[in-house]
Amino acid sequence: MSLLTPFRRKPREDAVLNLIPLIDIMSVLVAFLLVYSADVEVVQNSKGVEVPLSSAQTLPKQSVLVMITKDSLFVQGELVASTADVRDQKALLIEALQAVLSRPMASAGTLAEQQEALSTREITVLADKSLPYEVVRKVMGTCTSAAYGKLSLAVLENQAPAAAQLSVL
Repeated sequence: MSLLTPFRRKPREDAVLNLIPLIDIMSVLVAFLLVYSADVEVVQNSKGVEVPLSSAQTLPKQSVLVMITKDSLFVQGELVASTADVRDQKALLIEALQAVLSRPMASAGTLAEQQEALSTREITVLADKSLPYEVVRKVMGTCTSAAYGKLSLAVLENQAPAAAQLSVL
């Protein structure tokens, strides 16, 4: 190359982004997440509730959730009463809880439809394992008197501690 001839640049090629490997990785990731999230039921935040262990193999069904912490009683995340009030109450039925549980019944339709739905209504009680039995008994009795035909108690499966999952008896 002589000094008198100008330097020629190579024609510039456009950059190409190959998306096929990225799409492959994303499809594998989506398939993985779909497979491993299918068996998990999402339950409301149960902070402050230590759930007892169980060895039952049946999976829980969708139902109304009553959560009893050491301090409070909730229905579907709505504060109903304090645990101290429930414990000190002499009656076996908790009127505030019964009022909240009877609300969905008013929108169920005709009387015949309500009677038919009584046996299929389900409720799940998620209670701290350190609570006195008297409190849990009052809550469960109130749920039964509010015309819920199926009552379940949420527990953890009795497996290795890392693999414990929430289930219902």
